Amino acid sequence: MKSYSKYIWFNTKKKQEFINITPEVEIALRESRIKEGLCLVNAMHITASVFINDDEQGLHRDFELWLDNLVPSSVRYKHNLTGEDNARAHLKRTILGRGVVVAVTQGRLDFGPWEQIFYGEFDGQRRKRVLIKIVGD
Repeated sequence: MKSYSKYIWFNTKKKQEFINITPEVEIALRESRIKEGLCLVNAMHITASVFINDDEQGLHRDFELWLDNLVPSSVRYKHNLTGEDNARAHLKRTILGRGVVVAVTQGRLDFGPWEQIFYGEFDGQRRKRVLIKIVGD
């Protein structure tokens, strides 16, 4: 069994942003030369997420509205009393999750229809990274 690791880095333009990282993951998979196995993709920051969904801008806006309703700005979050201002980002990350695992079949990410991998940033405009780890044969 082989293992391959790669980090991709981001410096987002906005505080909250969704970025399709499927092409970068596919490049890493080709570089790994692994044909059968598993591909882990996870955010390496507590205020960012990696998730799978459709690459449709209306849906992305729906995610933003949904998350803002679940984690409203009107709440006085205790974490923010420590001098931080990103409690909402931590909570949004918890909702969408840290990362994903995708099967690798015949050298390709084994997705269902419309599935893509996204990096979700909730406390952006600074340097962040994502780990891609591929294991298999």
